[in-house]
Amino acid sequence: MSRLNLGVDEVLTTTRAVRKRLDFDRPVEFSLIRECLDIAVQSPTGSVGEFWHFMLVDDPDKRAALGDLYRRGWPVYAEQPYSIYNLHKGDSSMTEIAGRATDSAEYLAENMGRAPWLVVPLITGRYDKLDTSATAGAFGSILPAVWSFMLAARERSLGTCWTTIHLMYEREAADILGIPYEQYTQVAMVPVAYTVGTQFRAAPRKDLDRYIHRNQW
Repeated sequence: MSRLNLGVDEVLTTTRAVRKRLDFDRPVEFSLIRECLDIAVQSPTGSVGEFWHFMLVDDPDKRAALGDLYRRGWPVYAEQPYSIYNLHKGDSSMTEIAGRATDSAEYLAENMGRAPWLVVPLITGRYDKLDTSATAGAFGSILPAVWSFMLAARERSLGTCWTTIHLMYEREAADILGIPYEQYTQVAMVPVAYTVGTQFRAAPRKDLDRYIHRNQW
């Protein structure tokens, strides 16, 4: 597979949450997924511990079952105050953007099980009842690796999207995949597919100064 040869700044600013431009019908070679993961595990990890695992799902029946969980959770998520649309309801400058994002997210919910690969990253242990410090440390030891995976995928003409809705039914997903639920925590589900076209732009963002706090809030 030819590389896009993107510069560091370009890959960082054009790795988007890809939903409608995922090519669900084009196979993706396992070797390419493994290549991206080989890069991903070079990311920083807390306590010098490689406590991550990556469940790679291309079995059609299991992809369909995970897709069903995600589709079941979508209407539940859509009603939450933190959903894409509700989160920006009072901000007129975000109405159009949030509407487009909601539409594409709903499209992905309907088609999640069609992605050639579903990658489920996990961290060793359960963190449901631990304090913020322990939870942040654990997730901080897996999230950089997943982001590195997504950046590596972008360079190789693959699209990805960080999703978490299936975690509403994490135990059911564990049963589908044979994951020992009491020993490992799923943190996301990332569909992976070639993209329709390879050109992506930086996303519109609000003025950075409104988010910067120097020395005090």
